[in-house]
Amino acid sequence: MKILITGACGFIGCHSVEKFISLGHEVILLDNQSRPGSEINLQWLKSRHELQVYNIDVRNRSKLNGLVREHSDIDAVVHLAAQVAVTTSVSDPETDFEINAGGTFNLLEAVRKHAKKSPTILFSSTNKVYGGLHDTDVKINNERWEFGNRPDGIDERERLDFHSPYGCSKGAADQYVRDYSRIYDMSTVVLRQSCIYGTRQFGVEDQGWVAWFTIAASLDKEVTIYGDGKQIRDLLWVDDLTDLYALAIDKIDDCRGEVFNVGGGVNNTLSLLELFNWIENRTGKGLEHKLAEERPGDQKVFVANNNKLKSSLGWEPKTPVSSGLEQLYTWIDNNRNLFH
Repeated sequence: MKILITGACGFIGCHSVEKFISLGHEVILLDNQSRPGSEINLQWLKSRHELQVYNIDVRNRSKLNGLVREHSDIDAVVHLAAQVAVTTSVSDPETDFEINAGGTFNLLEAVRKHAKKSPTILFSSTNKVYGGLHDTDVKINNERWEFGNRPDGIDERERLDFHSPYGCSKGAADQYVRDYSRIYDMSTVVLRQSCIYGTRQFGVEDQGWVAWFTIAASLDKEVTIYGDGKQIRDLLWVDDLTDLYALAIDKIDDCRGEVFNVGGGVNNTLSLLELFNWIENRTGKGLEHKLAEERPGDQKVFVANNNKLKSSLGWEPKTPVSSGLEQLYTWIDNNRNLFH
């Protein structure tokens, strides 16, 4: 198959490139290389493979149309290009909208008008489409927040409640991707992703908190804990996610037009403070930190209910948090030169 990956030099993108090349597919890379670390990831990919790379911004409609016309025989698109930080969306909502909502619309139209077949389109959405989940019952249990009325996590029936410009822009894109399957009979799948972590993630303070805390510890940098630090997320190792991407494309007849929540699930949860303590125990030294107010749209708890994915595609996470954290720490510790 021929697969186009947007945001191909980002954290999830470069792992997706690796996955599909390893499966014998032809991969087309699109990335404007604006994200810190993207150039490093591109050089890593180039050291391993002969690549077809296009430096295109998804906001550039004419270039995007030209790319799809050039590769009109694509079998699938994995759409990862995005503005990814809630804080950035608050300070610059216009750019956030243009990339996330506008860029996704541009891609859908390019594929609809210029692809010869009907390629599968996987869209990387977000748990932020559910907003602050203020209607859920959350409570403190052993120094961590947890759901009182969602023991299996949040499923796809949860009410949409876009919160923050980021939540709105990704939510709008989410709904466009879903509706293009209904209105234009396109083969789309929306994946509302929870916290994804792994190697080659150049996390920063406002996005990629698991990697950022670990990087900061390695470089003796101070971190900020927003809120009480007891917020819970389910963590999904990046290779488990790319396994899902490949599976969804292979089994598109079983998931076409569907929306899925995807994350580490109830067995792979972690709070900010628990990660903080894990890092301190692993490094044997204190992690410099300060406290700040909770950020807009931050959920006290998010845990994805993966049951729909398991029943539809037979997918479930394989990598426990303990193993993933150790792999991430080892990679960062062995590659400190990449973070200076």
